[in-house]
Amino acid sequence: MNQAKQKPWVVGITGSSGVVYGLCLVRALAETGREIALTVTDAARIVMREELGLETPPLEQPDFPNALFSKEVLDRVRYFHYKDLLAPISSGSFPTAGMIVMPCSMSSLSQIANGASQNLLERAADVTLKEKRRLVLVPRETPFSAVHLENMLKLSRLGVDIVPANPGFYARPQKIDDLINFVVGKVLDLVGIETELFQRWKGSPETTESGAEAGKAAPR
Repeated sequence: MNQAKQKPWVVGITGSSGVVYGLCLVRALAETGREIALTVTDAARIVMREELGLETPPLEQPDFPNALFSKEVLDRVRYFHYKDLLAPISSGSFPTAGMIVMPCSMSSLSQIANGASQNLLERAADVTLKEKRRLVLVPRETPFSAVHLENMLKLSRLGVDIVPANPGFYARPQKIDDLINFVVGKVLDLVGIETELFQRWKGSPETTESGAEAGKAAPR
């Protein structure tokens, strides 16, 4: 398929802890040749500073993403201010491959669950829902309250993929990057984009040729 004709993936980064997941996702999508329509909330910019020590230009400036990505990645990114409700991704007539919100704060998740679009990120998610495109939300919160769980169940019943940022440990991660890549890789697997970001389960060395050892299950 001609990469230039591919529909872009919309990526939203909110102010939940774990903004590094969203940045890694954008890089991974770009590396696979995908186009990205990116929007970042003001709270996410604050978290980038607090968690990653990133000093970025104001969100209003078109060069905001320059502090986040290499030139190779930027060539694939089209950035939209989160208050720009006239942006293309606010309309269902603008074709996209789907949308991933990573990380997704409980506030943003609640707004999306209730169709209350207060900014471009929430509006883009609402459009993704109404157009029946793939919508993936990656919450990074613990513990979940009953309100959080009810909102996630409501969205799941509407066909939204809820993927909590829960890394696996069966590959014996050695670095924080291993944990980040595991979650990003699982999200990309879910939407049908193959990567080599994480080590896949290939069975235990103790597994017999006849099948899985009794009483043991493959990790998820």
